[in-house]
Amino acid sequence: MKIETLMKQGILIVRLKGEFDIESTNDFKKSIDNALNTNETKDILLNLQEVSFIDSSGLGVILGRYKNINLLGGQIVISNINPKIKKVLELSGFEQIMQIAETEEEALALFN
Repeated sequence: MKIETLMKQGILIVRLKGEFDIESTNDFKKSIDNALNTNETKDILLNLQEVSFIDSSGLGVILGRYKNINLLGGQIVISNINPKIKKVLELSGFEQIMQIAETEEEALALFN
């Protein structure tokens, strides 16, 4: 999986590409943690537009980052979800705990 991170309006934007599975969870954790520490932010916009597959380990690592961010008073908003991945997130209950937006612009507007 390819992980791209950038800052916009004080929010860490993370764009993922490829398969989000057990093989990529450690890279995801390291990238997120490093970017959060470097940029001193506690808000993440997670763009899943180019994620072709996600398994329970990918879901688990997103949930783990959500719990850490939530304790710091931050939030995660997920955007640009392709229909296949959106179905997995719906079935897993992610829409109950995290905000979901159609686009990055809509997601940016959801941050406090």
